[in-house]
Amino acid sequence: MANLNEYKCPLCGGALEFHAGSQKLFCPFCDSSFDPGLFSETDASLSDGTSGSEGSETVVTGQDNGFKQDVHNTWADGETDGLYTYVCKSCGGEILGDSTLASTMCPYCGNPVVIMGAFKGDLKPDYVIPFKFDKKQAVAALEEHTKGKRFLPKVFRALNKINEIKGIYIPFWIFDTDTSGDYAYQGTKVEEWEDSRYRYKKTSYYKVERQGLVNFRKIPIGCSEKANQAIMESLEPFDMSQAVDFQTAYLAGYVADKFDINTDVSWERAKERVVNSSSNYFYKTVKGYNSVVQKHGTVTILEKSAKYALFPVWMLSTTYNGTQYTFAMNGQSGKMVGDLPMDKKAFARWLILLTLGIAAGLFLISVLFI
Repeated sequence: MANLNEYKCPLCGGALEFHAGSQKLFCPFCDSSFDPGLFSETDASLSDGTSGSEGSETVVTGQDNGFKQDVHNTWADGETDGLYTYVCKSCGGEILGDSTLASTMCPYCGNPVVIMGAFKGDLKPDYVIPFKFDKKQAVAALEEHTKGKRFLPKVFRALNKINEIKGIYIPFWIFDTDTSGDYAYQGTKVEEWEDSRYRYKKTSYYKVERQGLVNFRKIPIGCSEKANQAIMESLEPFDMSQAVDFQTAYLAGYVADKFDINTDVSWERAKERVVNSSSNYFYKTVKGYNSVVQKHGTVTILEKSAKYALFPVWMLSTTYNGTQYTFAMNGQSGKMVGDLPMDKKAFARWLILLTLGIAAGLFLISVLFI
């Protein structure tokens, strides 16, 4: 049995949603708002995995249900593996999701639903960064994102319609690590001078060594298979100073996923970032040379630890000329990322004009100085 929780207004019984602007749970029926801390008792059972109020959970199978169905509508073998149905306590509608689904909206009555079992025991996040931007602001940010783009087709903005927009809490591992670095470089200094007869050039070579300790804090690594990790990294940074202790109340009205990539796998990506950052850090300390080449570099991991957090992301999708374009906005900072279509004819015209301009400039230089 899965624990399903719906946050209800204490005054009128309406469904509460977390409001990014006020940072409170808001009731759209009586316009009341409540601090998320008032509902902290709801999460009391998460740490030890005990049960609270229960809703029904059913594993979806491909077995015959007794009704005759067209063969095209039946589940294929293995197609339902990992799929579950959850029954909404408000309307009785069935919510279909996979094993990573942690928070969603009932498709029938629209009520926010938190699947409490997704956060029991070791699955409970340590932190959550609440949404600071709402849906209207996400749409406005996408509009702003398309402005001033030289090669964006003019009709894209005029005809662009958002197919889907949803606020998602994306799971991240937050790594801390202490490292020791040992690097060796070859630095060169070049001196040039001349007298009445000759021009001289002297190149001196130096061995430069650097050792030291570097502390890395709060390295975010997305841990959801469904999330595009390149997009998630493009949305950084997330300000962990604004993170709060996890409460399921912050998820009301949004979709949330739980992690399905463990710390060992995620650490390999974090370690790559640590090694690259360490290399850049030590390289920048080698100054006063005409050129510097790294000859050797070693990073030793001394300690490491991981915390589990949920970060806010708005996902928007739109279709243009049969191609779907996906955009993402950092729900904390408002940073928007995503690829845009290009007007190839406009780009070709610009390239021709640029080429002609360069050719004209070179011709003018040849006339004036040759």
